[in-house]
Amino acid sequence: MKLSKGHKLLILGILLVIIDQVAKYLVKTNMTLGEQFNVIGNWFRILFVENEGMAFGMKFGGKVGKLILTLFRLVLSGALIWWISSLLKKKETPTGVLAGLTLITAGAIGNLIDCMFYGLIYSPSGWNEVAFLGGHYAPMMFGKVVDMLYFPIINTTWPEWMPLVGGKAFTFFDPVFNFADSCVTVGAAYLLLFQYKFFTNN
Repeated sequence: MKLSKGHKLLILGILLVIIDQVAKYLVKTNMTLGEQFNVIGNWFRILFVENEGMAFGMKFGGKVGKLILTLFRLVLSGALIWWISSLLKKKETPTGVLAGLTLITAGAIGNLIDCMFYGLIYSPSGWNEVAFLGGHYAPMMFGKVVDMLYFPIINTTWPEWMPLVGGKAFTFFDPVFNFADSCVTVGAAYLLLFQYKFFTNN
Protein backbone atom coordinates (compact mmCIF):
# COMPACT_ATOMS: atom_id res chain seq x y z
CA MET A 1 0.00 0.00 0.00
CA LYS A 2 1.39 3.36 -1.04
CA LEU A 3 1.64 5.87 1.78
CA SER A 4 0.22 9.35 1.29
CA LYS A 5 2.41 12.41 1.72
CA GLY A 6 0.67 13.14 5.02
CA HIS A 7 1.40 9.67 6.38
CA LYS A 8 5.06 9.95 5.33
CA LEU A 9 5.39 13.26 7.15
CA LEU A 10 3.69 11.81 10.22
CA ILE A 11 6.11 8.86 10.26
CA LEU A 12 9.07 11.26 9.84
CA GLY A 13 7.86 13.44 12.71
CA ILE A 14 7.25 10.49 15.03
CA LEU A 15 10.65 8.98 14.19
CA LEU A 16 12.44 12.26 14.95
CA VAL A 17 10.64 12.61 18.31
CA ILE A 18 11.49 9.00 19.20
CA ILE A 19 15.18 9.53 18.40
CA ASP A 20 15.19 12.68 20.53
CA GLN A 21 13.47 11.00 23.49
CA VAL A 22 15.59 7.84 23.38
CA ALA A 23 18.78 9.94 23.37
CA LYS A 24 17.55 11.97 26.34
CA TYR A 25 16.48 8.83 28.24
CA LEU A 26 19.90 7.20 27.74
CA VAL A 27 21.73 10.31 28.91
CA LYS A 28 19.46 11.10 31.85
CA THR A 29 19.41 7.55 33.24
CA ASN A 30 23.12 6.85 32.77
CA MET A 31 24.94 10.13 33.44
CA THR A 32 25.24 12.63 36.27
CA LEU A 33 24.93 16.36 35.64
CA GLY A 34 28.14 17.71 34.14
CA GLU A 35 29.43 14.26 33.18
CA GLN A 36 30.89 14.07 29.69
CA PHE A 37 32.80 11.86 27.30
CA ASN A 38 34.43 12.36 23.92
CA VAL A 39 32.76 10.98 20.80
CA ILE A 40 35.16 12.30 18.16
CA GLY A 41 38.39 13.79 19.49
CA ASN A 42 37.84 16.74 21.81
CA TRP A 43 35.54 18.63 19.48
CA PHE A 44 32.43 16.42 19.67
CA ARG A 45 31.37 15.43 23.18
CA ILE A 46 28.34 14.18 25.03
CA LEU A 47 27.93 16.55 27.99
CA PHE A 48 24.85 16.19 30.19
CA VAL A 49 23.24 19.46 31.24
CA GLU A 50 19.65 20.54 31.91
CA ASN A 51 18.00 23.87 31.19
CA GLU A 52 14.71 25.60 31.91
CA GLY A 53 13.38 25.23 28.40
CA MET A 54 14.91 27.58 25.85
CA ALA A 55 17.08 26.32 23.02
CA PHE A 56 20.86 26.01 23.46
CA GLY A 57 20.69 26.31 27.25
CA MET A 58 19.29 29.85 27.45
CA LYS A 59 17.05 30.84 30.38
CA PHE A 60 14.06 33.12 30.66
CA GLY A 61 12.31 34.62 33.69
CA GLY A 62 12.34 31.98 36.44
CA LYS A 63 9.20 29.93 37.15
CA VAL A 64 6.85 32.35 35.42
CA GLY A 65 9.12 32.43 32.39
CA LYS A 66 9.30 28.64 32.44
CA LEU A 67 5.50 28.36 32.42
CA ILE A 68 5.24 30.90 29.61
CA LEU A 69 7.84 29.01 27.55
CA THR A 70 6.06 25.69 28.03
CA LEU A 71 2.70 27.19 27.07
CA PHE A 72 4.29 28.89 24.08
CA ARG A 73 5.77 25.58 22.94
CA LEU A 74 2.38 23.91 23.34
CA VAL A 75 0.60 26.58 21.28
CA LEU A 76 3.39 26.64 18.69
CA SER A 77 3.29 22.86 18.25
CA GLY A 78 -0.48 22.94 17.78
CA ALA A 79 -0.25 25.82 15.31
CA LEU A 80 2.46 24.07 13.30
CA ILE A 81 0.46 20.84 13.11
CA TRP A 82 -2.58 22.82 11.93
CA TRP A 83 -0.46 24.69 9.36
CA ILE A 84 1.06 21.51 7.94
CA SER A 85 -2.41 19.94 7.72
CA SER A 86 -3.67 23.00 5.84
CA LEU A 87 -0.72 22.99 3.44
CA LEU A 88 -1.20 19.28 2.75
CA LYS A 89 -4.60 20.08 1.25
CA LYS A 90 -2.94 22.31 -1.35
CA LYS A 91 -1.37 20.30 -4.16
CA GLU A 92 0.99 23.13 -5.05
CA THR A 93 2.74 23.02 -1.65
CA PRO A 94 6.35 21.84 -2.21
CA THR A 95 7.36 18.68 -0.36
CA GLY A 96 10.44 20.51 0.91
CA VAL A 97 8.29 23.08 2.70
CA LEU A 98 6.30 20.33 4.41
CA ALA A 99 9.47 18.45 5.38
CA GLY A 100 11.07 21.59 6.82
CA LEU A 101 7.99 22.42 8.87
CA THR A 102 7.82 18.80 10.06
CA LEU A 103 11.41 19.04 11.34
CA ILE A 104 10.57 22.22 13.25
CA THR A 105 7.38 20.69 14.65
CA ALA A 106 9.13 17.49 15.75
CA GLY A 107 11.80 19.54 17.51
CA ALA A 108 9.22 21.68 19.29
CA ILE A 109 7.30 18.58 20.42
CA GLY A 110 10.49 16.83 21.54
CA ASN A 111 11.39 19.64 23.95
CA LEU A 112 7.74 20.13 24.92
CA ILE A 113 7.65 16.54 26.21
CA ASP A 114 10.60 17.35 28.51
CA CYS A 115 8.94 20.48 29.84
CA MET A 116 5.52 18.95 30.38
CA PHE A 117 6.30 15.47 31.68
CA TYR A 118 9.93 14.96 32.77
CA GLY A 119 9.31 16.45 36.21
CA LEU A 120 6.52 13.92 36.71
CA ILE A 121 8.28 10.77 35.48
CA TYR A 122 11.98 11.19 36.41
CA SER A 123 13.81 11.58 39.69
CA PRO A 124 16.14 14.62 39.91
CA SER A 125 19.48 14.48 38.17
CA GLY A 126 22.38 15.58 40.33
CA TRP A 127 26.13 16.10 40.21
CA ASN A 128 26.57 12.82 42.10
CA GLU A 129 23.38 10.94 41.31
CA VAL A 130 21.85 9.46 38.17
CA ALA A 131 18.12 9.93 37.61
CA PHE A 132 15.73 7.03 37.23
CA LEU A 133 12.41 6.64 35.48
CA GLY A 134 9.54 6.53 37.95
CA GLY A 135 10.54 9.42 40.19
CA HIS A 136 9.28 12.98 40.52
CA TYR A 137 11.06 16.33 40.76
CA ALA A 138 8.68 19.01 39.44
CA PRO A 139 5.00 19.65 38.65
CA MET A 140 3.61 19.18 35.17
CA MET A 141 4.90 21.81 32.72
CA PHE A 142 7.94 22.57 34.88
CA GLY A 143 10.28 19.80 33.75
CA LYS A 144 13.81 20.59 32.60
CA VAL A 145 15.03 20.03 29.06
CA VAL A 146 17.86 17.52 28.67
CA ASP A 147 20.82 18.70 26.54
CA MET A 148 23.86 16.69 25.63
CA LEU A 149 25.42 17.60 22.25
CA TYR A 150 28.55 19.70 22.66
CA PHE A 151 30.86 20.83 19.85
CA PRO A 152 33.76 22.88 21.28
CA ILE A 153 35.47 22.93 17.88
CA ILE A 154 37.77 25.82 18.74
CA ASN A 155 39.32 26.31 22.20
CA THR A 156 41.61 29.31 22.36
CA THR A 157 42.13 32.71 24.00
CA TRP A 158 41.46 36.15 22.57
CA PRO A 159 44.61 38.11 21.62
CA GLU A 160 45.82 40.40 24.42
CA TRP A 161 45.50 43.51 22.23
CA MET A 162 41.71 43.11 21.84
CA PRO A 163 39.70 45.46 24.10
CA LEU A 164 37.40 43.94 26.75
CA VAL A 165 38.03 40.28 25.78
CA GLY A 166 41.83 40.24 25.41
CA GLY A 167 43.40 37.25 27.17
CA LYS A 168 40.05 35.63 27.97
CA ALA A 169 39.17 32.08 26.97
CA PHE A 170 37.08 31.60 23.84
CA THR A 171 35.20 28.47 22.77
CA PHE A 172 33.35 27.92 19.52
CA PHE A 173 30.73 26.39 19.56
CA ASP A 174 29.98 26.74 23.29
CA PRO A 175 26.22 26.04 23.76
CA VAL A 176 25.08 22.52 24.63
CA PHE A 177 21.95 21.40 22.79
CA ASN A 178 19.90 18.33 21.92
CA PHE A 179 18.51 16.51 18.90
CA ALA A 180 15.22 18.43 19.08
CA ASP A 181 17.10 21.75 18.91
CA SER A 182 18.94 20.40 15.87
CA CYS A 183 15.66 19.54 14.15
CA VAL A 184 14.34 23.07 14.67
CA THR A 185 17.60 24.66 13.49
CA VAL A 186 18.01 22.45 10.42
CA GLY A 187 14.34 22.79 9.47
CA ALA A 188 14.38 26.59 9.80
CA ALA A 189 17.70 26.95 7.96
CA TYR A 190 16.48 24.71 5.12
CA LEU A 191 13.28 26.74 4.71
CA LEU A 192 15.18 30.05 4.73
CA LEU A 193 17.86 28.91 2.28
CA PHE A 194 15.92 26.75 -0.15
CA GLN A 195 12.19 27.39 0.25
CA TYR A 196 12.05 31.15 0.88
CA LYS A 197 10.28 31.77 -2.45
CA PHE A 198 7.27 29.81 -1.26
CA PHE A 199 6.82 32.11 1.73
CA THR A 200 7.53 35.35 -0.15
CA ASN A 201 5.05 34.44 -2.89
CA ASN A 202 2.23 33.51 -0.49
